[in-house]
Amino acid sequence: MGGRLSACPKTSMVRSIVLSENNTPGIDAKGSSIAVRERVRETADAVPPSIGVADTSVAAERRRAAAEQHRAAIAAKKRALKIARGKKTYDTVKRFCDVVGSLAGLIVLSPVFLIISLLIVFERSGKRVFFKQRRLGMGGKPIYIYKFRTMIDNAEDVKRWLNKGQLAQYYSEYKVEDDPRVTKVGKFLRRTGLDELPQLVNILKGELSIVGPRPIQESETALYGKDKALLLSIRPGLTGYWQAYCSGDTTYTNRKRQRMEIHYVLHRNLLWDIKICFATFGAIVRKAKRGQ
Repeated sequence: MGGRLSACPKTSMVRSIVLSENNTPGIDAKGSSIAVRERVRETADAVPPSIGVADTSVAAERRRAAAEQHRAAIAAKKRALKIARGKKTYDTVKRFCDVVGSLAGLIVLSPVFLIISLLIVFERSGKRVFFKQRRLGMGGKPIYIYKFRTMIDNAEDVKRWLNKGQLAQYYSEYKVEDDPRVTKVGKFLRRTGLDELPQLVNILKGELSIVGPRPIQESETALYGKDKALLLSIRPGLTGYWQAYCSGDTTYTNRKRQRMEIHYVLHRNLLWDIKICFATFGAIVRKAKRGQ
């Protein structure tokens, strides 16, 4: 009880007044009570506004901001669902193309899979031929995408292999130029895009599509803000608008990458998907000529 009184300036002063009045000689109980009430009124008028009022105002502002963010998130989810449900015919046809395309690709390219696997084994840069990485699929469901291994073992320990500048680039863009972890065979596979051929298995399983947004890590979702639900409303893709058409300045930092990915989600159609597939081959050729 005493702790709660001392926390309030007005209550503390009233308590001191009551004690002093009760100890004043020559004043009866009735007079003392009247005097105390008068002194309390004077004290209440004299005491400045409590700090708690400002604290309450700040807390209320925070609650309003949190409520606005919550409403924005709900609106984004509804928008994403409306767009996703509005393309049922497109999604059905696209899924059929994904199954046929991935199955045909796995059969036709099986000799290529064998050759690449042997190259990785003979390089002796690590024990594994394939590499899997956790990403987010449609609806934010965790999936594991498959690739041919292009890095040395223990490449996930980025602080061991990357310098400060490379670490800064890795944490902001989730990729590194001239990455020292990439093997010689890995550089060739990345230049030609062959390292991602195992993702045909992900497409056949229904976790990816041939064309779609780039599958992202969970930590990347914060970079999309209120558009996170929209991005995750469709299947990510083996290739996509960003991969096929991005330039050197298309980054997370300047938000061009986010805009390209969301633009695809909003305006996707079969004709555009075909164009993206052809543009991807062109991007791979240009990348190989630059030696990247």
